[in-house]
Amino acid sequence: MSDTPVLELRNVSKTYTVKQGIFGKPRPLRAVNDVSLSLGRGEVLGLVGESGCGKSTLAKILLGLEAPSEGQVLVDGRAMTGQDRIALSRRIQPIFQDPYSSLNPRKSIEDIVSLPLRVHRIGDAASQQKKVREILDIVGLPSRVARSYPSQMSGGQRQRVAIARALIMNPEIVICDEPTSALDVSVQSQILNLLGDLRQEFGLTYLFISHNLAVVEHLATRVAVMYLGRIVEEAGVATLFEEARHPYSRALLESVLTPDPGLGVPDTQLGAAYPNPISPPSGCAFHPRCASAMPQCSQIAPKPIATSDGHVECHLYDDAPIRAAS
Repeated sequence: MSDTPVLELRNVSKTYTVKQGIFGKPRPLRAVNDVSLSLGRGEVLGLVGESGCGKSTLAKILLGLEAPSEGQVLVDGRAMTGQDRIALSRRIQPIFQDPYSSLNPRKSIEDIVSLPLRVHRIGDAASQQKKVREILDIVGLPSRVARSYPSQMSGGQRQRVAIARALIMNPEIVICDEPTSALDVSVQSQILNLLGDLRQEFGLTYLFISHNLAVVEHLATRVAVMYLGRIVEEAGVATLFEEARHPYSRALLESVLTPDPGLGVPDTQLGAAYPNPISPPSGCAFHPRCASAMPQCSQIAPKPIATSDGHVECHLYDDAPIRAAS
């Protein structure tokens, strides 16, 4: 097997120009800031962080819906910008957050799921119909729902339809943008188990975007923690959940609710205010909310420091070697 990552980002940034108010001057907003990531074939990379940190912007860049302002996106070692968009769409497919808005309410389930086949002109009507019923069966839906409409289905069923639409082209990479956040907790586990089974059956590679760490722990093999457009920590899932290094990663882990009512609501010590991305803090962007902040944190942006299975950006590790994970 080739060591070339199936999907790679090299120093990718995305900057928008926004204007505050009628008379405000246009100002840059850096939604993604110098991000480098690689995704090996068959891996599940969990991308976590608070709302507004740039996760969905990164997903749009990977899907080719947005062009990066700087840097490169590579598929199998080749720049995405130099490849045919139609061919890329066969290899990379999305599953979006909200199954209520990602499916056309005026189209039948058969029309929705078969749309990629029609766009790519694969097969005739009879073969497309057969393929639709096969993929519906794979995602756990009876063939009779092919004639139904999204309004006649539950949220979990709709998300299964969205998964079927993504997989009907036999893609290699699936970008999952919070695919369970709009679902009930009981349905979430069903969808997560389905995604795990499909990964094993079809050899899929996932980028799984979520703010729910419990969901990421269940499915991911590696985790990247994003804060204000940057990846502040990347590690294997076991390392991150057992020995998170960055103070923000630790705060996210401490924010997870437990079933013990005696513990109450966890206090992350982060406060309620997320920094303004148009006017980010100087130095380390996390320093105003960090319980471990030092004087240099407000002045000097930390550099990535290599770890045994990833990297961390934090001045706490500037002068001390990071203990290798066991």
